Amino acid sequence: MRAPAESFFEFVGRPLAGWTRPVIALLVVPLLLSYFYPLWQIRMVAPQYPRGLYLDIYSYKLEAGGGGQHIQEINTLNHYIGMKPIDRQALADLDWIPFALGVLGLLALRAAAIGSVRDLIDVTVLTVYVSAAAFGRFVYVLYRYGHELDPKAPVRIEPFMPAVIGKKQIANFTTWSLPQPGSGLLAIFTGGLLALTLWHLWMGYRQARAARAHAAS
Repeated sequence: MRAPAESFFEFVGRPLAGWTRPVIALLVVPLLLSYFYPLWQIRMVAPQYPRGLYLDIYSYKLEAGGGGQHIQEINTLNHYIGMKPIDRQALADLDWIPFALGVLGLLALRAAAIGSVRDLIDVTVLTVYVSAAAFGRFVYVLYRYGHELDPKAPVRIEPFMPAVIGKKQIANFTTWSLPQPGSGLLAIFTGGLLALTLWHLWMGYRQARAARAHAAS
């Protein structure tokens, strides 16, 4: 009887189930579409701004409301509390995200065309890692914005953690930080790969258990 590790390595070297190949290829579509939609939105509402100010964050750019005017208003308000200006340069360390998404798309298409179970596992793990790293970096950037305040600012407030997901009150501003369609499209890609990977692993486990039961009988 073969060792479990030997059986597992043999299993992950098998070609993918035929029906999963077009599914993987289709999952690349929402991944590519995510490039054209915002991933996140930050919105601020106050008595002097009843309609709110908002900022959409894409994987490669920032886009503010009011034809770009909102970013100037937000930075003016942030200046009074000593917060650094929000601009693309300040988020330059996120520039790797579009390239990472492109690589993931190519790896997924390769797995769909000629890949094995191992290739599917690899691209799924990389996708989860990239998603976690990008979100973690976003949280860290928000943390720095809320904690690295200029002590000489006209208005002194205690360092704070801006809203990551949901609603938060900061002085007389109500702020929202919410995922947008781009994040939903990435979730479809990631969730689809994860579901297919778990299905293959479950089927492999069932086949291995059946083979052991047959050998023992």
